[in-house]
Amino acid sequence: LQLVESGGGLAQPGGSLRLSCVASGFTLENYGIGWFRQAPGKERELVATITTGQSTDYADSVKGRFTISRDNAKNTVSLQMNSLKPEDTAVYYCRAVHITTQTVNWGQGTQVTVSS
Repeated sequence: LQLVESGGGLAQPGGSLRLSCVASGFTLENYGIGWFRQAPGKERELVATITTGQSTDYADSVKGRFTISRDNAKNTVSLQMNSLKPEDTAVYYCRAVHITTQTVNWGQGTQVTVSS
């Protein structure tokens, strides 16, 4: 069972990146998904969530800039990040929680750096 994030990198302030989280060994259909981030010296924080029913929620710091989505057919969850700010710099992780068993799976993270 594995979650693999990709799409991180270096972006300029005001720029965009799209992160993807792909599951292997299990299907995401019955999992609630969250994107988290952790900046150096800070605790991991929740950025966005999406339920199995496509309901979404966002941290206040990213509302209106980030969009979480899921494609169960591709076993993928994405995080579209627009209007990036330097304070968005962090390692971004996806987490899947089974809706019945509450089994938790984490990805290994992908680095996002916003800098001019």
